[in-house]
Formats: sequence, structure tokens, C-alpha cells
Amino acid sequence: MIKDALLKRRSIYALNKEIGMSDEDIQALVEDMVRLVPDAFDMKSQKVVLALGDKHDKLWDAIYDEFGGKVAREKIDSFKAGYGTVLYFYDSDVVKSMQEQFDRYADNFPIWANQSNGMLQISIWTALAEKGIGANLQHYNPVIDDKMKKMFDIPEGYVLLAQMPFGGIESFPDAKDVEDISKRVKVFK
Repeated sequence: MIKDALLKRRSIYALNKEIGMSDEDIQALVEDMVRLVPDAFDMKSQKVVLALGDKHDKLWDAIYDEFGGKVAREKIDSFKAGYGTVLYFYDSDVVKSMQEQFDRYADNFPIWANQSNGMLQISIWTALAEKGIGANLQHYNPVIDDKMKKMFDIPEGYVLLAQMPFGGIESFPDAKDVEDISKRVKVFK
């Protein structure tokens, strides 16, 4: 059940490089999620970069360098301690093409691309959690955009939305407080 899977998904910050899966299995998991997550008008605007091994480590060193020491090295190193990183993008060229083809919906295509990317993020995050792999979501963009495009030879039209370091779980976070959900969900009959 999806609820059980989502209950496993937490922001895990204490990561390590021991995941118990091969690079090929991680790649297949990510590819499956990209293939399965819907995108309005089936525009296929979602793009990801999967950085593993040395590329993952270099990514986090580059992020630290890009901020010129204005982010804590310990924080960056906690992400670098993980096994890999998923970089989430949408392709603005695809979005623009859809806007031209369906001008009555033009204003909605960027919104829909962002919605699809959010669905992709939660899908990959939850799929990793199902495999016992921890992850968290970071937003160092737009500061790192040019550096990431250069590092991974990313097309100019790709818009970076988030970075998800993942890895083995060194330690779990404390239990969440139970919230009064009626403050956020209203039912009318």
C-alpha cells in the first residue's frame, strides 16, 4: 500500500556509502520512476542526472566551492558521505514547445512541469526508502546551476530544481510529532 511506503520515507541526513544495491539496480530504479511518473500532455519534461562514485563526491565538493565557504563544510560533507545524488531538472525547451503547440494552456505548462517533478521526487525518494536507502532533498539551486551544467554537460534548457543525496542509513531521525491533520484537511458533505 502506498501509505506504508510513504511512512518509510523520511529526511535522512546521517548517510553512508553502504546501500546493498549495485549501481545498475539504482539506475534501473531511477529509470523506472522516470518512466512511470506522469507528465501533463505526456510531454516528458522531466530529466534526472544520477551521480555515483567519484562524480557524487565531486558534485558536493563543487557545491561547497561554489558557495565560497558560506555553507558549513560539515553539512556538505554529510551529503557527500552518501552513496549518490539524484539531480532533478525539467527541460524548458520541451515546455516551450508545448506552449507553442497548445497556446491556450501556455501558462500552465511550467506549472505542470514542476508538479510532475515533485511527483518524480517523491516517487524516487519513496522507492529508495522501500529498499532501505535513506535520502534527503536539497535546494542549492540556482547558485549551482552553471557549475552543474558544466560538470555534467547539461543542456542549457534544463532547469535544476533539487538535489537528492542518498545512501545507507547511519542513523534514523527522531519520531515525528503527530499533528492535528484537521487543521490542513477540511471535509464537507
